[in-house]
Amino acid sequence: MQRLLNKQVVLGISGGIAAYKSAELVRRLKDAGAQVRVVMTRAAHEFITPLTLQALSGNPVHGDLLDPAAEAAMGHIELARWADLVLIAPATADLMARLATGRGDDLLTTLVLATDASIALAPAMNQAMWRDPATQANLETLLQRGFRVFGPAAGEQACGDVGPGRMLEPVELAMRCAECFELGLLSGRHVLINAGPTREAIDPVRYISNHSSGKMGFALAEAAAEAGARVTLVAGPVNLPTPPRVQRIDVTTAVEMLAACEQALPADLFIASAAVADYRPAQCAPGKLKKDTTREDGMTLHLVRNPDILATLATHARRPAYCVGFAAETDDVLGYASDKLTRKNLDLIVANDVSQAGIGFNSDDNAVTLIDRSLTPQPLPQASKQKLARQIIARIAQHLNPPA
Repeated sequence: MQRLLNKQVVLGISGGIAAYKSAELVRRLKDAGAQVRVVMTRAAHEFITPLTLQALSGNPVHGDLLDPAAEAAMGHIELARWADLVLIAPATADLMARLATGRGDDLLTTLVLATDASIALAPAMNQAMWRDPATQANLETLLQRGFRVFGPAAGEQACGDVGPGRMLEPVELAMRCAECFELGLLSGRHVLINAGPTREAIDPVRYISNHSSGKMGFALAEAAAEAGARVTLVAGPVNLPTPPRVQRIDVTTAVEMLAACEQALPADLFIASAAVADYRPAQCAPGKLKKDTTREDGMTLHLVRNPDILATLATHARRPAYCVGFAAETDDVLGYASDKLTRKNLDLIVANDVSQAGIGFNSDDNAVTLIDRSLTPQPLPQASKQKLARQIIARIAQHLNPPA
């Protein structure tokens, strides 16, 4: 269940008697650390009130595709991008039929069409409806499209029938959701990641640094651990909790970060997401530098170049099998990123335009382009850094584990 920590789950509720279980399901997902946003069909309102689900989830409940307030910001697209997982519980026979035919006639079905997140269904219906050839054909269609199906369970039903069609209990559904994030793509691999800024002291009070929050690197560490890797995270000074099952080494300066990364070798994969200061003061003043009011030309600092951690490890005698860099640029992003990939002997580079508002430094979202040795750009559209991290790890795993 720990795998649900900080995951973003859209819970879709369709119109069936099992909707009464959805309230407990929200609570179970929240208890496991997930963020939950609820989308209800019109029929679902007949079985459970939005107010109940809003109180339990802590978020407004969504239901109307044509809500002017929500759609002013393209609400269905925003929800589709936000989700790490879309769980529809209960999923009625009617909803499964609409999904199988690609309908997009309400908020929930439109969201399913628009998302690239994993989609899971928890069927709930009368046993005869479940066994009907039309429902089974729809089920097969959805499975072929990559939908996950949790259940149904067999037992006594609200109508008095006995047989398959009961929605799984909320505890089991929450466990199944957690399993969606246990991929094992990097099982047995050692992944080394650096993250955050470095600080280069000018004197005991002042330092040179940058705006990096470390969020992208920490998200990558979490995604790599989810994928089964042993993860070493070398972190600059950031205010972020350590992801589960990740070994964290805290450093301050670029020299300290390089030493920690070299000490962590050997590794199968190195991801250099840290924003390392290119220069540091040649000497740190022993006391606070005072303002010289007699000089009008300001103060001159003598800077020396910091070690290039990424280039050092990419040419190291114990070079990781796969080296990934980041290029945070403000102009000609792809050009500079491609040059950096070649110049530093990298296998992959992640390019992002930090001049765009709302993404990059200190934000929760990002939009990046992956460039490998073929120099072919692979854009990943704007999404949460957690979601992008899982996409990046999946792409890297494809290179590390090529098909036989």
